Amino acid sequence: MAPRSFWKGYLKLSLVTCPVAMIPATTDNEKVRFHTLNRATGNRVVSEYVDSATGEAVEDDEQVKGYQRGEDEYLMLEDDEIDSVALESTRTIDIEMFVPRDDIGWIWYDKPHYLVPDDPVGEEAFSVIRDAMAATETVGISRLVLYRRERAVMLKPRENGIELWTLHYGDEIRDETNYFEGLGEAKPDPKLMEMMQTLIQERTKPWSPAMATDPVQDRLLEIIAAKKKGKKPAARKAAPETKGNVVSILDALRKSIASETKPKGR
Repeated sequence: MAPRSFWKGYLKLSLVTCPVAMIPATTDNEKVRFHTLNRATGNRVVSEYVDSATGEAVEDDEQVKGYQRGEDEYLMLEDDEIDSVALESTRTIDIEMFVPRDDIGWIWYDKPHYLVPDDPVGEEAFSVIRDAMAATETVGISRLVLYRRERAVMLKPRENGIELWTLHYGDEIRDETNYFEGLGEAKPDPKLMEMMQTLIQERTKPWSPAMATDPVQDRLLEIIAAKKKGKKPAARKAAPETKGNVVSILDALRKSIASETKPKGR
């Protein structure tokens, strides 16, 4: 069953408007979750906000946001002051501009969502916007209040719908030149390149979601299942240590290719 939308509003381009619904494209509902318990009683441990100086609990209506402007010095901001800087409309995705779809590197992508028409009457307008972006190989850029903050969002055609990605803020992206500058620019030996490409080709497969499974969660579920039955979880073999010895790249590639091309047993 498809999940319920968590946001409903309007998609707008100039004078063209249609009602839409948004659903997060990812979920962590299947993740194993834990509560913190008191080992002695088995009861859940709850957290609360306390005054860092007095140690006394602070009730919800006494809590306020603070901006640090010096050591142990804060400027208090009320919720209505913070909310006042939000967009006037939090329910309209007004596409302000379009950019070539390949201009936005993956590093800017934050959270993915699915955008779908929310009314049969508005489906034609939705389809025109979607298909026009696909035909011109562009993506739309807009702004929207999501997760209590105003964000830049990108709209990208996907099949019969649209992907909506929240984008990272500019000050969240670190400049790669701070890390890549100074790395060697020498070209590798052609023979090594040929062997490495052979190794890559041997390991190339079509993408499958199974490649992104979570082995840690699978193991946790095994432990939980064993404990439910009153059994002791089976011990896992320790992973072999990676030796730090310096080896010849040529020898390592030869051995790797030999092991990859060796006929696999049934």
